Amino acid sequence: MADFLMVLAEGVAEPKSFGILTATTWVSIAMTIFIAILLWKKVPALIAGMLDNKIAEISKQLKEAEQLRLDAESLKAEYEAKLADAAKEADEMRARADAEAEALVAKAKTDATALIARRKQMAEDRIAAAEAGALAEVRTAAAKAATEAAARLIADKHDAAADKALVDQAIAGVAKG
Repeated sequence: MADFLMVLAEGVAEPKSFGILTATTWVSIAMTIFIAILLWKKVPALIAGMLDNKIAEISKQLKEAEQLRLDAESLKAEYEAKLADAAKEADEMRARADAEAEALVAKAKTDATALIARRKQMAEDRIAAAEAGALAEVRTAAAKAATEAAARLIADKHDAAADKALVDQAIAGVAKG
């Protein structure tokens, strides 16, 4: 089959116009004219200009993106610093709160101790007052009982003659004195 194609290709003549121009020559001429028109109308410069504009726009966008990235990084650093400051402040607040709580507990213990001491002293004072009152009542009762007993003894053992002797003795003591 390859032989048949060879024979066919050798036997077929390529068409020509004007006796010398083949199809390949016409395509070459058309391409040369097309490229010449493109060069005459400065199409490569236009394309290069459009590409340069596109490159400039992309470069501008890249610079803006870089600036945005730098701004984002600075914001991130700023917020990380704020977060660290907030954490440090929270730790300081926690430490102050712990210290205040310890101080309040110590004050409460001191106040409770003082209150217990005051209440103990008040109880001891009440007990002492009750003891003094009871002792006074006992003394009063004893004095009253002794007075009543003495009055009964005197009434039982002293009569008018004993009274006369006592009065005479008192008068004699006044007269001497």
